[in-house]
Amino acid sequence: MSYLFTSESVSEGHPDKVADQISDALIDNFLAFDPDSKVACETLVTTGQVFLAGEVKSKAYLDVQKIARDVINKIGYTKGAYMFDGNSCSVLSAIHEQSPDINQGVDRENKQLQGAGDQGMMFGYATIETDNYMPLTLDIANALLIELAAIRRENTQIQYLRPDAKSQVTLEYNDDNQPIRIDAIVISTQHDDFDEEKAMLDKIREDIIQVLIPRVKAKYPKYSHFFNVEIKYHINPTGKFVIGGPHGDTGLTGRKIIVDTYGGKGAHGGGAFSGKDPSKVDRSAAYATRHIAKNLVAAGVCDEVLVQVSYAIGVAQPMGIYVNTYGTAKVSMHDGEIAEKVSAIFDMTPYAIETRFKLRNPIYAETAAYGHFGKASQTVTKSFFTPNGEETKVEVELFTWEKLDYLEQVKEAFGL
Repeated sequence: MSYLFTSESVSEGHPDKVADQISDALIDNFLAFDPDSKVACETLVTTGQVFLAGEVKSKAYLDVQKIARDVINKIGYTKGAYMFDGNSCSVLSAIHEQSPDINQGVDRENKQLQGAGDQGMMFGYATIETDNYMPLTLDIANALLIELAAIRRENTQIQYLRPDAKSQVTLEYNDDNQPIRIDAIVISTQHDDFDEEKAMLDKIREDIIQVLIPRVKAKYPKYSHFFNVEIKYHINPTGKFVIGGPHGDTGLTGRKIIVDTYGGKGAHGGGAFSGKDPSKVDRSAAYATRHIAKNLVAAGVCDEVLVQVSYAIGVAQPMGIYVNTYGTAKVSMHDGEIAEKVSAIFDMTPYAIETRFKLRNPIYAETAAYGHFGKASQTVTKSFFTPNGEETKVEVELFTWEKLDYLEQVKEAFGL
């Protein structure tokens, strides 16, 4: 029997994502000036105010207020009418030194023996549904908001958009777990004030369907027939959405972990990513398990897979690796046997993960909106500034965990 599955996404202007982006901007700046920095930084945003808190061990000294303001302005909160403006909001910092009790379990004289920064379990997932091996529901939900933000910045076809927005996509799947149609799309977007509410709702609905949807449809040639007149649209279903962003709802780092990962497909270990340096396996091991899952599916081992790894704080070797192929394995092996081969191919100690994916580079600001997975790896040059204005340029490779660089090793190990 067919079934419905739904994923949601939020825009870069959503208050929780504003907090994530500030936390990850701080991570990037610490790593740009001191790659050995240990950072756990939380951000809270509300009407006219930003609060920074966390633990840091670093040689770098930063102007955290300017970093936070630059992020807010880049997102688009630049007007007093939003009640949250990067140029005028208050930024308060309560960042302090990292506990030596935690640090002693992580740092080692021999870096290869570096222990995990915390206990916990992390999951990675991949599926053949999309070219980037992501769930189609989440991929479309993200694409809707990426395009909506692009339209807002262009300010030509639609000129009333504000930064805060959410999307939700519901797909119908058949008995073989294949997507067969889009059942419903939900879009809620913050907007400038209108004189009359009904005219406002009619205008927003028309613009979303006539301007936004065709731009997103063009990104999915394989599924273009899914974007048809049968879709149920719920566009700003509560009506007026002028008050939004941190003025409408307080934002906190780490509250959108399902949006950050797989939209509810697979599983999540519970640990957030943003604001954490790569010694925190909540982040680094989640990237590593995604890399494993994507390479397994791309190599033809299976059509869908969930990979779990678990750690004890201060211990380098993982507690274990679990694999679930959901019955889609293309090799004559049980999932436990697949997990054993995965353990032999991929070194999952924290130091090996950090070095394999070059995680001590300032690469995290780009992960803090529209998901940490499914984006193409690319090399870019980023600029960072000291408190006295001196510029440092760093060439970095983004989304290294999305590379299909283990295909040959996987194929050889599984006889493919």
